[in-house]
Amino acid sequence: MKNNKKYIQRLSEIGMDDLPRVGGKNASLGEMIQKLTAQNIRVPDGFAVTVDAYDAFIAENNLKEKINNALEGLDTSDIIQLRKAGSNIRKLISNGKFPVSVEKSILESYYVLSADYDQEATDIAVRSSATAEDLPDASFAGQQSTYLNIRGGEMLLTAIRSCFASLYTDRAISYRSSRGFDHFVIKLSVCVQKMVRSDLGASGVAFSLDTESGFKDVILINGAYGLGELVVGGEISPDEFIVFKPTMKKGFNAIIDKKLGRKTHKMIYGNKPFETVRQVPVEQSIQDTFCLKDAQIMQLAQWVQKIEEHYSSRRGSWCPMDIEWAVDGLTNELFIVQARPETIHSQEQSDSIKEYEIEEEDQLKDKLILEGVAVGDKIGTGKVHRIFTLDGRDGSSDETDFKEGNVLVTEMTDPDWEPLMKKASAIITEKGGRTCHAAIVAREIGVPAIVGASNATSLLKNGQNITVSCAEGNVGKVYKGKINYKLHETAYSEFPKTKTPVLMNIGSPELAFQYRKIPNGGVGLAREEFIINNYIKVHPLALLKHKGLNDPSLSASIEELMKGYESEEAFFINKLAQGIAKIGAAFYPNRVITRLSDFKTNEYFNLLGGNYFEPKEENPMIGWRGASRYYSETFKEAFVLECKALKMVRDDFGLENITVMIPFCRTPQELIKVLEIMEENGLKRGERGLEIYLMAELPSNVILANQFAPMIDGFSIGSNDLTQLVLGLDRDSSLVAHLYDERNPAVKDMIKLLIAAAKKHKTKVGICGQGPSDFPDFSKFLIEEGIDTISVTPDSMLKTLKVVKEIENKLR
Repeated sequence: MKNNKKYIQRLSEIGMDDLPRVGGKNASLGEMIQKLTAQNIRVPDGFAVTVDAYDAFIAENNLKEKINNALEGLDTSDIIQLRKAGSNIRKLISNGKFPVSVEKSILESYYVLSADYDQEATDIAVRSSATAEDLPDASFAGQQSTYLNIRGGEMLLTAIRSCFASLYTDRAISYRSSRGFDHFVIKLSVCVQKMVRSDLGASGVAFSLDTESGFKDVILINGAYGLGELVVGGEISPDEFIVFKPTMKKGFNAIIDKKLGRKTHKMIYGNKPFETVRQVPVEQSIQDTFCLKDAQIMQLAQWVQKIEEHYSSRRGSWCPMDIEWAVDGLTNELFIVQARPETIHSQEQSDSIKEYEIEEEDQLKDKLILEGVAVGDKIGTGKVHRIFTLDGRDGSSDETDFKEGNVLVTEMTDPDWEPLMKKASAIITEKGGRTCHAAIVAREIGVPAIVGASNATSLLKNGQNITVSCAEGNVGKVYKGKINYKLHETAYSEFPKTKTPVLMNIGSPELAFQYRKIPNGGVGLAREEFIINNYIKVHPLALLKHKGLNDPSLSASIEELMKGYESEEAFFINKLAQGIAKIGAAFYPNRVITRLSDFKTNEYFNLLGGNYFEPKEENPMIGWRGASRYYSETFKEAFVLECKALKMVRDDFGLENITVMIPFCRTPQELIKVLEIMEENGLKRGERGLEIYLMAELPSNVILANQFAPMIDGFSIGSNDLTQLVLGLDRDSSLVAHLYDERNPAVKDMIKLLIAAAKKHKTKVGICGQGPSDFPDFSKFLIEEGIDTISVTPDSMLKTLKVVKEIENKLR
């Protein structure tokens, strides 16, 4: 390829040091081609049209003065004024002519690139590459334009002019103005790159951290079928995959989460004159499959990790990456087509935890309107303002009427919406996933957003007062009216360090990445029930046997839930394993004590299909629950699924910090039966460090502690059930609630006996429950008796640590 040092530079000849001449996108592509090709990372070839060519174009058409005149006195908060100025400038640039030498250099380079691929006019992607784009302190990602499946010299020249013009889109002008960038200091290079035939394969984005929590030990991948613009633009809800870096590095298949998106359509090459791309529906059977196979997910994750390591080494500090990838449907090869530093969470140096305390939670169910994917962790309120397009068509409100503090409700956004989004108190879109445009901008400007909220534009009406809550995990919720809440902010420096480890009780895997930031000693109780209830939703026996129940409605519900998985068994095992793994990964390498399912019959009854398999019990609290289910011929095959899920977490994902806890085990004989079934299904105590704990919540666990202890590695006192059974009261009954007290001498004597027995056998013993945080005297008693660990809910961590520290100081 001819190399004109002034106007054209081949990608393989440039690197990050060339950024001022070729912009962030080109510099990064060249850097990867030069430095990472040896590590088998594939980047499509191409060339950069340098800023010298841009400068020559501006000078040739005398545009500097004209652009300055158009921008003089511009108020970027005035949408009409901004739109008019931007449109005028873009027309000036689009109608300009290239200097002869620039045009000649571009066309010669294009035809040489085409010859490299044995084509007369090869298909290329033409992307802008601004000199301020992709810098750590200025997130210009997505500010300029991309043109796909460009063929031929004329189309290429037109696309380059359009890229130049995109430096003056409304959102780019507004963005630079709000951040104090001189419009002429920012210049544009253009990337001309061979297309990857992802129109016949898949494409998407990947981040080398979790985009919501900033958790640096995972890789987040979003993808869909076809060209990647629909994923980036948020027009579809993509598949999502999470890979855990530490165990991936050890050689494990560490895909700890997989979510099937709604890939209803895809973008492919056009088939008409001047139609470069078009959208087509995706067959239902294809929609219901993941766009990447596990081997491809792992290959991509390994590449993302290598790219992050390279850029971090180059910078001299951690440099998380935002990457675009594509799978060629002709060759089935994976390619990296863009990479830039992630510029939001990598700059956050949070030294405190912010918690929203929502009041009157019991009344929120009646106020709930719809749900979607939460972006951020804030709460916003305001009046609904629906907009479908920025020209007010389709019966939507005029965007010029959008008031500061309104809630923006729309199908989807693109970069043109950015000035409007900055005025919103919250944003709701019907389409998109966690890495779409709306989500990226919302994070950057600090506005709560819910994406992928189906039917939002029909369910929400203009002028309606609503609350948008992203403070309840990964599921964002929209409520009628204004809900009451309090914001608590606590600096991590206020968390005291204690001799007695204080652990967390965790229910929701979706919150685990956030909670990991709170100073803690690991997880003392991770509940499987939450995962089964919220992710699986089906009674395990109904899942396995629904086809024989002659219940078409149940079977239809199950088939809808298990899309993306080859069998009912695979669905249960994978979903449960992924839920446990997210908690295990968040707190790795600290111990995460995972309790086997402890549903009562009435709770199992409420799961899909539960009515076919659950008996009616007068008092489920002391009925068929915990260990007695696991070896029962009636339930054993369901328990085997749990064992297989836990084996997957440890053996496949490499999360050996998972400890298994058996609940409500009445006798040593029961424990022996359960341990035998666990061992038969790959969970042998001591093998690869597997520890097994017993939930000590029955008087028999204490009385027979000397028999239980040799068979386990630890006791975890379940003070709620222990108090109930020692005092002989139903803790769900309001009639005897006044008698319920963990500090009752009978309960304390039981705990005292258990701790002594555990110490005798050198078996660990902890407690999980609210008693230690609610009652300082109870904590004092536990510490005096030599409890090894205390485990409480995340919102009680600071309070408990302070109590424990104060007691430890007094006991010195």
